[in-house]
Amino acid sequence: MEKRDLYDENKKLTGETIFKGEKVPEGRYYITVVVWIQNDEGDFLIQKRVLKKDGKWSTTGGHPVSGETSKQGIFTEIREELGLDLVDKKIILFKTIKTKDDFVDLYYLKANVDINNVVMQKEEVEDVKWASIEEINKLIEAKKFSDSHAEFFEYCLEFLNKK
Repeated sequence: MEKRDLYDENKKLTGETIFKGEKVPEGRYYITVVVWIQNDEGDFLIQKRVLKKDGKWSTTGGHPVSGETSKQGIFTEIREELGLDLVDKKIILFKTIKTKDDFVDLYYLKANVDINNVVMQKEEVEDVKWASIEEINKLIEAKKFSDSHAEFFEYCLEFLNKK
């Protein structure tokens, strides 16, 4: 079973851990990581989650395991969900959102990934594709995109508009 590190309200490691699915103790937080991968054409690499998860489109994300930093965790998620090794690419942490029980680290990565090289994690990912901002907004409007990831997409667009 997957073990996660716990952090205090200032995002400092406490030395405590919990297993995936366990209740997060009051005043403690775990880390969630999400990445928006964009190619030179301006399209984003999105993935459709398996029906068991919710069957909606989203971007790549997950949770670092105990001992991993947020940055290491997002590269692990990219490798697990998409079969891509992008560790040598320059990734930017552009926002951290604090919720009731986690810190959500939002990353941006510029990478021209050949979709034919993607190896989907069958337990989590049903499909992948490059999508324009307009296509993603249409998926959001049609309620075919994860609600939380739709919010994260808005933050990504804000970040890109400031660049």
